[in-house]
Amino acid sequence: MKGGRERLGRYTYRWDETCFPLGADSLALGRFCTLKRGGAVLDLGCGAGLLLLLCKERERSVSLFGVEIEPRAAELARENLAENGLAGEILTADLRTCALPRADLVVSNPPWYAKGAGKEGGPGRTELCALPELCAAAGRALSHRGRFALVHGPKRLAELMSALCREGLEPKRLQFCRHSPEKEPYAVLLEAVKGGRPGLAVLPDHL
Repeated sequence: MKGGRERLGRYTYRWDETCFPLGADSLALGRFCTLKRGGAVLDLGCGAGLLLLLCKERERSVSLFGVEIEPRAAELARENLAENGLAGEILTADLRTCALPRADLVVSNPPWYAKGAGKEGGPGRTELCALPELCAAAGRALSHRGRFALVHGPKRLAELMSALCREGLEPKRLQFCRHSPEKEPYAVLLEAVKGGRPGLAVLPDHL
C-alpha cells in the first residue's frame, strides 16, 4: 500500500493511499485556525489526523478529537496519535448522524467537489456529505462562541457562507490562498463563530 511519512515539528505524520498526503491547503488551515488554550479541537473527516497534529504542534494544551467514516484512515489517526505520545479520541462514524464531542474549535478540510462535479471530482475529492450537512455537524459540536475553521474551493465560497449562516455560524475571518500574486486563489480559508456578530475580516492573501 502506497503512503509516506512527514515530519511536522515535534511530530511525525504517517499516511497511506486511503488518505490525502500532506498538502499546502491543510498546512495553511493549521496555521489559520484560532486555538484556545486548554480548548477542545474536533476535526470533522479527520483522515489520518493531520490537522490534529498541526493544532497540537501550535498549542500543546488542546485536547484532540476526530471523526472519520473510513475505518482504515481512522485507525491511522489513532496510530499517529499514539506514535507521537498524544492522547485523543477518534470516532469511526458518519459525522452527519453520530453523537459529537463538544468542542471549542471545529476544523475540516473536506473534499471540495459536489456530487456530479464531473472531471473535477473523483475518489477522495467528491464530498460524501453536502456542505449544509458539514456545517450542521459543526454547529452541533460547537460551544457558544466556538469557532469553525475550514479550507475549501473558492468557487463554492457563496454556497459555503450561506450554509454557515443557516446554522448560526457567522463568518468572521477569510483568507485566500494563492501560489503567486498573479494567479487565481487555489483555496479559501474561512473561520466562523457560533452566535457571533456580523463583521467579516478579510486577511491578506496567504502566499
